[in-house]
Amino acid sequence: MKKILVLVFITGALSCNEGAINESKESKAAAVPGNISLDNKKITVYTTADSTDLRLSTSDTASFTAMGQPLESQVCVFVDPDKTFQTFVGIGAALTDASAETFYKLPEEVRQEFLTAHFDKEKGIGYTIGRTNINSCDFSSDTYTYVKDGDKELASFTIDHDRKYKLPFIKEAIKAAGGKLTLFASPWSPPAWMKDNNNMLQGGKLKPEFYDSWALYYTKFIKEYEKEQVPVWGISVQNEPMATQKWESCIYTAEEEASFLKNHLGPTMQKEGLGDKKIIVWDHNRDLIYQRAQTYMKDPDVAKYIWGIGFHWYEDWSGGTPMYETLKRVQEAFPDKHIFFTEGCAESFNPARYNAWVLGEEYGRSMINDFNNGMVGFTDWNILLDETGGPNHVQNFCFAPVHADTKTGKLIYTNAYYYVGHFSKFIKPRAKRIIASATRSQLLTTAFRNEDGKLIVIVMNQDSLNTPYFLWIDGKAASLTALPHSIQTIVI
Repeated sequence: MKKILVLVFITGALSCNEGAINESKESKAAAVPGNISLDNKKITVYTTADSTDLRLSTSDTASFTAMGQPLESQVCVFVDPDKTFQTFVGIGAALTDASAETFYKLPEEVRQEFLTAHFDKEKGIGYTIGRTNINSCDFSSDTYTYVKDGDKELASFTIDHDRKYKLPFIKEAIKAAGGKLTLFASPWSPPAWMKDNNNMLQGGKLKPEFYDSWALYYTKFIKEYEKEQVPVWGISVQNEPMATQKWESCIYTAEEEASFLKNHLGPTMQKEGLGDKKIIVWDHNRDLIYQRAQTYMKDPDVAKYIWGIGFHWYEDWSGGTPMYETLKRVQEAFPDKHIFFTEGCAESFNPARYNAWVLGEEYGRSMINDFNNGMVGFTDWNILLDETGGPNHVQNFCFAPVHADTKTGKLIYTNAYYYVGHFSKFIKPRAKRIIASATRSQLLTTAFRNEDGKLIVIVMNQDSLNTPYFLWIDGKAASLTALPHSIQTIVI
């Protein structure tokens, strides 16, 4: 077999035990853009790999030596810290009714383990983003709204339903994250009486006579949550506005969503003193994202309300190729808007597949490609589900990176948890993406420069080949190896 050389640099140390991760202190030395000195820079590599015990584990250290022109036979990952792109917002997951209900079925010490594993910046993987649902969604145990039927003025609005599980869960997550979580909220459907099919399920459309009431509904939700000391960073207009589902759903064409935002939701948010909240449009798959973006942005009176364009990854569930390039087209055309991943799960639930390696690889592959095409932040779907892949009131059961066996009171960590952690633990909010480019197709890579100057390089080996490679920066290189079906975080 031909030997392959690859370059990678990293700093830091990390070990994993029972799903919680402990990080050793790292060097405070920062790389200086424009004139980077790699002399005496330590590289630390963290690895998660199939058919090994490595799970976000410190696996290697290395240093740089001089290396000019690489040979064509040498596998390399080239990194250029001087070429910066989008600013990183964060990584997290959805705090749904299902997640909250499952959480409170666990013993207190296991609940604490879960919170530490996800939100602690040193012992866990440091989530900084959360999403939650306005009204019920498929991952709720029941169908509910916050108002009485026919109450167009919303005088009966109350979030009492959320006080049992969801609000306490979100508050615990915020505390575990150090007191701050970038939380956004999405509706799956308006109340049934506001829709033309008189049903929260099965699609349908919002009736024009209720546009103003529905716009006010978002503001009521935000204000009630903030009275509970749960700050809301933003909202999306509608979850999956082109999908008629057997669960809560509502359909908007691009023109209808633009009109609702321009004439109702945007002005209402401003009028209610919530103009600083971020508004995300689309919130659906990559495939139609350019058409939606073009339709919104051609009207400056729509575009002025839009912070970003949300997307999901389900266009490839039928076995096709993910449409990563569509994000780049949006970023090229509308560079002032943010491209933000708002939902994705790996596959439908099957308890026999807890250890399926493809669960994690789906996350790694998508996150690397999407960051390289302009994504600023990543929000996983349910942060926690039970041993059935629910609860879910329409039997749409799926995987989460972590499941709770509510019968035994234990957590089950799939490899997806570790794959996501290779990004969320090391890339810090306000980091800048930088160039990373591999010379062989089995290696996927992306890289960031944190505000403290540390360089974070992600290298994923999606092949069964053991791949030696060089991490190459400006004439210097470090020799590393990517294990078969593995993901590495390299800290410099």
